[in-house]
Amino acid sequence: MVKIEAFAVEQWMDKYETTAKYNTAETCCASVSIDDLRALCEDKDKDPLSGLQSTKLTYGAIRGSDQLRETLSNLYSAKIPGLTTKESILITNGAIQANFLLLYTLVGPGDHVICHYPTYQQLYSVPASLGAEVSLWKANEAKDWQLDLEELKTLIRPNTKMIIINNPQNPTGAIISRETLQGLVSVARESSITVFADEVYRPIFHNISPMDPQFPPSLLSLGYEHSVVTGSVSKAYSLAGLRVGWIASRNNSIIEACASSRDYTTISVGQLDDAVASFALAPECIHSLLRRNIELARTNLAILEKFIESHRWACDWIKPRAGTTAFVRFNKMGKPVNDVIFCEMLHDRKGVMFVPGSLCFGGGEEFQGYVRIGYACETQVLEQGLDALRDFMEDDYDEVPALKKVKKSQ
Repeated sequence: MVKIEAFAVEQWMDKYETTAKYNTAETCCASVSIDDLRALCEDKDKDPLSGLQSTKLTYGAIRGSDQLRETLSNLYSAKIPGLTTKESILITNGAIQANFLLLYTLVGPGDHVICHYPTYQQLYSVPASLGAEVSLWKANEAKDWQLDLEELKTLIRPNTKMIIINNPQNPTGAIISRETLQGLVSVARESSITVFADEVYRPIFHNISPMDPQFPPSLLSLGYEHSVVTGSVSKAYSLAGLRVGWIASRNNSIIEACASSRDYTTISVGQLDDAVASFALAPECIHSLLRRNIELARTNLAILEKFIESHRWACDWIKPRAGTTAFVRFNKMGKPVNDVIFCEMLHDRKGVMFVPGSLCFGGGEEFQGYVRIGYACETQVLEQGLDALRDFMEDDYDEVPALKKVKKSQ
């Protein structure tokens, strides 16, 4: 029997997100409807549901429709023509299945995996459950959550099978720069190590210009034959309810191996989901959708920053550069608060939902006092949630216990 650690962040979300009055823990850009997609589309004659009413609801294309895979291939090839083809893409039920399928297929007992940290727990708990040894490549908060390539070199072993990164990073909103990505690929190439990038928060870059020399490209564009990425329409494209994700790689053997393993899980993505995702990612719609979401993230981040600056006596952060999440540390006289109790009290008394960092990203030991805030929700929800948090800070914060002994995360 496979033993796997409880998925702390998903269990927390399951416990509280339906009862929270202000869900500021959600990591997706504020969701859109079919009508919203129609309004965003530049071609008003197009309809995401066109023809579907008379379509027989079979399993559909097992690997995803040609239309969706070609659309994604064109997006990856926008700056480097021919970078990918539709055969480079495998459609999955969300990025969470893409990640699991990729790890299940490529990692096993006796392997060693290096994983960017902190990050989404799936990326290190699943390899461990499959019998792999996992080393954590820790981002340095003192250096704006950046990674150290020299440290990476010390982590590599003869049996290192895979290096996993999350770019942009959940929960910090940090990016891995172009220079670091290039260095990572150079290190991996020396030992033919597979590099896997969870890019689910691309391309929500709101605090770095595409003209910046450190602007991070997709890992695929760096030309390394043993690279693979995952993505979805959930975070950046506001369509979590569709359950559409993908695996993309220029290495055909990776795609074929994942497709073979996939036969034992879900047969296909539903035709309706596939069609709506194809519509949203098409040139007539995607640009308007991304403009909406990047501006939403930028606007809301400024609102959150204003709150933090006015409460420096209790909280601090490294301002996110991308994505939809911020990792904020709450303290009392320099000592971190008990973040789990803080989040529970905040939910129970004010209806505001945050995610406790130590429980959901630090295994109960690291990142004490930190909370993850999802700020790309509807602006009104964030504003009202921060108003309620402000009241909590005045009325209830004194009751939140501070920790006496803290294990350093770095």
